[in-house]
Amino acid sequence: MKGKDRQSRHGCLWRRGVWLSLVLCWLCWSLPAIASPLAERLSTFPEWQGKPVLKPATGSLIYPDWFLGDWQVTSTLVDMAAPLAPQLVTPGYADNQEHLNEPVTFKVRFIEEPTPIRTKVLAGASPWELLSRKPSVIADLVFNGRSLAAAYLGDDAVKQVTIDPRFPNRQTTVLKQDRQLISTISDRNTEFNPKTDTWIASELFQQEFRSNTQIYLNQVENTTAYRYINTLPAQIDADQVTAIYLSPQDPDYFQAFNQPVALYRYHLVLTAIQVDER
Repeated sequence: MKGKDRQSRHGCLWRRGVWLSLVLCWLCWSLPAIASPLAERLSTFPEWQGKPVLKPATGSLIYPDWFLGDWQVTSTLVDMAAPLAPQLVTPGYADNQEHLNEPVTFKVRFIEEPTPIRTKVLAGASPWELLSRKPSVIADLVFNGRSLAAAYLGDDAVKQVTIDPRFPNRQTTVLKQDRQLISTISDRNTEFNPKTDTWIASELFQQEFRSNTQIYLNQVENTTAYRYINTLPAQIDADQVTAIYLSPQDPDYFQAFNQPVALYRYHLVLTAIQVDER
């Protein structure tokens, strides 16, 4: 796999200013590029004052081609912060401190987008275009969701993971004791920095925890910078920050507003799994 070739279609260059004149547009090519918003956001951890500016999520998140296949993930919590403590601290924050610098391993899988979805997305394209265009790479959300939940909660704790067929951005994880976690992605954005071969994805989703006795709501942001390493086996190195925000239904919402109440930073290493190792 050649990371640069496969990432080129994901590239995005940010330029200073908005220019109306063709002359000024031509001149702006000589100006230095500013840091991309998501890369800048990661660099300012943990000084996050609000949510990122994202776009409404439609369809599945499309990954660079070099994600295709099965990977062994080693995820390590390397830093955490509670910006509004001691007034506001999320449930479980203190317990998570015990997991600092403890690696957790699990498998993830990225697949080609199924043909019916491609046909719908490419509606109006000629038959030749449909046949010749490469399928997009997406996450196997059911496999990945179950693998991740089992790694942190134990395999016996996870009964089922499902994706709403009408809305691929809604995932339901059914746990033992009739507990459910419903995650709905509402907004996302991606960036690619060709100078560092880094692809960044940010998603904001609503979480709903259901049990027999209560319902707990919050908002979660995942912003992750991935860098492909062309080795044998191939690897992907990633820096991920998970931010927890209070839901508008929370009685303390206006005290926090759009500030995160908990921040977790992870170092991820994805190592490609050979076919005979699956």
